Amino acid sequence: QVQVEESGGGLVQAGGSLRLSCVATGSIFRLVSMGWHRQAPGKERELVARITSGGSIDYADSVKGRFTISRGNTENTVYLQMNSLKPEESAVYYCNTYAYTAIGQWDNYWGQGTQVTVSS
Repeated sequence: QVQVEESGGGLVQAGGSLRLSCVATGSIFRLVSMGWHRQAPGKERELVARITSGGSIDYADSVKGRFTISRGNTENTVYLQMNSLKPEESAVYYCNTYAYTAIGQWDNYWGQGTQVTVSS
């Protein structure tokens, strides 16, 4: 099994910054990618940013230039630095990882999410 745990959410004023952290642990044979998604009330979950084991990075257009995804000292730790936050970005932010637990066995694992609230 693979566990994914996020931390770092909270309340921030518009224009402020937050840094989210995520760590994946457990029976990871090979990690393919890690990413951040968010879901606001009444809306679908959307990709915010992701990074592959090879270092390729994708961002949602809405966050380019303001958010930065990065890896920690180990590839199973990722951070999301969020700057110039907007009230409409208030949401639950979820970390996920595509990981193999054995040869030929992979899945998409999600954390429980961390609330980010941006006040106007």
